[in-house]
Parts: sequence; C-alpha cells; structure tokens
Amino acid sequence: MEGTNPVNKKLTAVLSGGAVLVLALSGCSSDNGNDDKLNSWAKQVCDAVQPQAKKIEAANAAIQKETSDNSAPDAVRTTDAQAFQDMSDAYKAIGAAVDGAGPPDVTDGKQKQTDAVKELNGISASYAALKKQVDGLDTKDQAKFADGLKGIATQLAKLSQSGNDALKKLEEGDVGKAMAKQESCKSGSTPSAAQG
Repeated sequence: MEGTNPVNKKLTAVLSGGAVLVLALSGCSSDNGNDDKLNSWAKQVCDAVQPQAKKIEAANAAIQKETSDNSAPDAVRTTDAQAFQDMSDAYKAIGAAVDGAGPPDVTDGKQKQTDAVKELNGISASYAALKKQVDGLDTKDQAKFADGLKGIATQLAKLSQSGNDALKKLEEGDVGKAMAKQESCKSGSTPSAAQG
C-alpha cells in the first residue's frame, strides 16, 4: 500500500547490492593463466556459482516486482521472506562449493578459501536472520510495518557492504584469471545483474 512504498523502494535498492557479492565471484574478465590444476578448481567453483547467482537474481527480481506493484503488506512480507530464504540458501551453497573445491593452487590458497567460505556462510546466516525478522513484522499496522522494513533495509545496507573482501582476495591474481576463462563464470554475469 502507499505508505510502505518508499521504504520498499529503499529495500529494493539495497537488496540489489547483495547480488553484487555473488557477481564479484562470477564476473572476472581477464584471460591469462595456464595452470591446469587452477583451471580445474575454477571450473568447479564457477559451475556451482552460476545457478546460485541466478537464484539470487530471481530473489531480487521478486522483491522488485512486489515493490513496483505497490502490493499489500502481507504480500510484501511473504515475498521478502521467501527471497531472503532463497538468498540464504544460495550463499550457503556457494560457500559449500568453495569449501568442497578445496584451496585454489596459489600462494595462501588455503587462507583465501577459508576466509571466503567464512564470509559466504556469514552472509547466508545474515539473510536467514533477516527472513525471521520479516516473518515477525506486523502487517496489520501500516506504520509499524514501514518502520520494520526500514530497520531491515538498514541491516541489508550493512550486509551488502560487509565486505566482499574475502571474495575479492579469493579472486586476486591467478585465481581470477582462471575463473575468467570459465564459460559458467562468464555466463553467470548477465548485463542486467552486472549493473546491480
């Protein structure tokens, strides 16, 4: 309804930032590197990331659609809760993929892998916590609902900034070059998502 719309728009803008984290992992552009072991690692990770990146994009799109439709609070709450659950699952799956691939064959590969998995699991847990918060919002009281969404938008802003540092570190140097050569990493980054 009218009262929640500005807050929803803010929430949508912030949510779009969340997708950047996963696209950082699937949007490398350099083309060097000829290490078979590293290429094999990159293929395994990229193949696992691609469907999850799509899941995160779909969750963002669902929230944006609900916002632009100017929907009732109940519908917004249901859509947002499902989107946060999907994002939580997706980041957890990416963390598991990076963990399962083992350390990349580079200097400090083990540390890079550990940091990235820890960060991805942390993001997953944060989205799960936001889902619980959305579930608990009072949709009967328009003002309370708007305030609740505002609080969630603030946490999302922190979450999307909370550091894709470990992911950036994971992709530095040869790892990024190897990932850039993988078809699944190239196709995982669609133009519309890359702008988010």
